Amino acid sequence: MADRSRHLVGLLLGAEEDWPTAFEEILRRVGRLTDASGRVHEVEAERLTIEPFELTDPVRPGLVIDRLAYWYYHPREWLKKAALMDGTYLLNSPFTFQSMEKHSAYCAMLRLGLKIPRTVLVPYKNPVDNVRWAYTSAKYNRPFDLDAIADELGYPLYMKPFDGGGWRGVSRVDDRAALHRAYDASDEMLMHLQATVEYDVFARALSIGPETMVMDFRPDEPMHNRYAVSHDFLSPKAGAECARISRIINAFFGWEFNSAEMLVAGDEIYPIDYANACPDVAVTSLHYYFPWAITALVRWSTYCLVTGRTQSVDLRTRAYYEIADDESLSYDAKLTAYSALADEHFETDRYRQWCDEMLPHLPERVHDYVTGPAFDAMLRRTVEATYPAHEQERFMAHFRGLVGLWAQEQTRA
Repeated sequence: MADRSRHLVGLLLGAEEDWPTAFEEILRRVGRLTDASGRVHEVEAERLTIEPFELTDPVRPGLVIDRLAYWYYHPREWLKKAALMDGTYLLNSPFTFQSMEKHSAYCAMLRLGLKIPRTVLVPYKNPVDNVRWAYTSAKYNRPFDLDAIADELGYPLYMKPFDGGGWRGVSRVDDRAALHRAYDASDEMLMHLQATVEYDVFARALSIGPETMVMDFRPDEPMHNRYAVSHDFLSPKAGAECARISRIINAFFGWEFNSAEMLVAGDEIYPIDYANACPDVAVTSLHYYFPWAITALVRWSTYCLVTGRTQSVDLRTRAYYEIADDESLSYDAKLTAYSALADEHFETDRYRQWCDEMLPHLPERVHDYVTGPAFDAMLRRTVEATYPAHEQERFMAHFRGLVGLWAQEQTRA
């Protein structure tokens, strides 16, 4: 009888039901995998619960996809314990997301020479609820001219929290009146003022391991219509650079399931937001791109578990900074060198070869699921939980049409 290994993916979830259902079903359809040595691997998923834990309690999952710990401390601390004591593989690491919020991420990528728009951190509008801080604020906070800072950055600009998430507290500021309304409303949130640039396209790149999908994102549209199905909205150079920047950022911070937002002007790429511990993978927003996202998530999770990929909380910042400080390198040459480090981090060549050998049947399994009754039932439940009754049939037709377009294109391909 062949040697067998059983691997468990833990899902640490919030309110989501759509993508976990799809992930579980596709993983089940993948079935057992046999590696070159003849060992049989079974990969299963389990939804994790929150409960008291002793620091020495064993952890069953070999890998955890976390969608909760960025906002809640109890599961965050369980993940840290799992990584430090049990070697559990995490998508994503709570260590770097906790210490490298948006502010630190901006600083690090500026250090690498990426084209981050000018950004200013301003003190709290209202002191935090701490008597010591209130005293310090009254005694040591220097007065500053908010209008002068905004005038220097130029309108329009954006005010947004230094850590943020889910567009919380983000305001477009077009004039002084809007500036003061936004700052007054910030209350005890610590805010950035960030310049914008004249741009042609707002791009959002979702990266899962070494795979990236760059999408035409329209932030002013309703959620169901924000991702346009557009394959040639960027030049080849700009599209490739958006994908490279997203993977460079993730490799630098040790993130493996993250989205990056970029303003694109011609072939110039300006990253503006790229610390998203829980990137959007809802079927009601990704629609056409949803099957790709779940496929990539299944592929990367399976690869990490079956190959025994290990994870480290250490960062290789020095290797990146040595490239950044090399004055003989152009911007494009630095991106190429950063990309080589990212490919090394993600084992990109090995991963692609492994997927070709071990998961050649995955695209067909995904297509069968997406065009079958189980997916349609999941979509129906999601729409009924998301939209009022009188809008449900309209949205079912909307999402069926977009996902059906994906299925037709895959069939032709």
